[in-house]
Amino acid sequence: MSANDRNHLKVFAGSSARELTQGICAHLDLPVGLGTVTRFPDGETMVKVDEDVRGRDVYVVLSTCEPVNDNLMELLVFIDCLRRASAKRITAVIPYYGYARQDRKDEGRVPITAKLVANLIVAAGAERVLCMDLHAAQIQGFFDIPVDHISATPVFADHFLKIRESLGDIVVVSPDVGNVKVANMFANVLSCDLAIIDKRRLSGSKVVVKNLIGDVEGRTVVMFDDMISTAGTVCEAARLVMERGATDVIAACTHPVLVGLAMQRLLDSPISKVIVADTIPCGARTKPLDSKIEVLTVAPLIGEAIHRIHHDQSISALFRHAGGAKR
Repeated sequence: MSANDRNHLKVFAGSSARELTQGICAHLDLPVGLGTVTRFPDGETMVKVDEDVRGRDVYVVLSTCEPVNDNLMELLVFIDCLRRASAKRITAVIPYYGYARQDRKDEGRVPITAKLVANLIVAAGAERVLCMDLHAAQIQGFFDIPVDHISATPVFADHFLKIRESLGDIVVVSPDVGNVKVANMFANVLSCDLAIIDKRRLSGSKVVVKNLIGDVEGRTVVMFDDMISTAGTVCEAARLVMERGATDVIAACTHPVLVGLAMQRLLDSPISKVIVADTIPCGARTKPLDSKIEVLTVAPLIGEAIHRIHHDQSISALFRHAGGAKR
């Protein structure tokens, strides 16, 4: 990183992404931007930037994970603070985009909250958005500003290629029909077969697995998804493939949302390993899963994307050999 970049590029950390931002800044050879976030006794959020950002290219990293509304409000206040401090360009780096599952009207009299959140981020003053593995790719179009949608695929591909020999005969399983493209890409990267599970969602927390298309008998199953939330889908899928003769199940996801009964379900399931990215902080929150969970960092990937945006270089070139984001 040149001295000029150090003077003109600033990366700030929101409350939900402090460790991730440290990794991003280590990749960029930059110090983390100086800023403080405090909350008043009544719950109001206050942000103060403690260094000069006038005329600079500024990035604020913050996942809108649980507590979703507090983190979303912090992101909006942070962007407004930077805008009023005369930053030249503000990019919201959102490794995990909350409300992404509310992306359409699937019944009468419901909101499209993913679009509302996009409107709020633009209204606050963001001029660009960088996000990772959106649950619904069309959310890119909800913004009236440029959106760089990147994928954690290279990080997971590198990890599984390193341990490929130890896994033996493997098959990639898509836990639902909507994830087939991503699963097929991983199957190509790992040079193995693909199987698909047909599921029906009964509610936000309950799913029913209906059928398995493909052969898993005597094989190690690797399941990829963009997120594990309540873990209902992935645990039911794991039981199904074990019933069909699989020898082991490894689950992988970009976003470890892990709410509700997720921890207990994963502990009780036949899944031997849960491999996740650090788009949402784990730490003490996932301590019950210590025996099964492995966290991969996406900090260098996001750091490289920030470097390329700052220098007006191609982002898609990062994914030429490992597939891109969900389309």
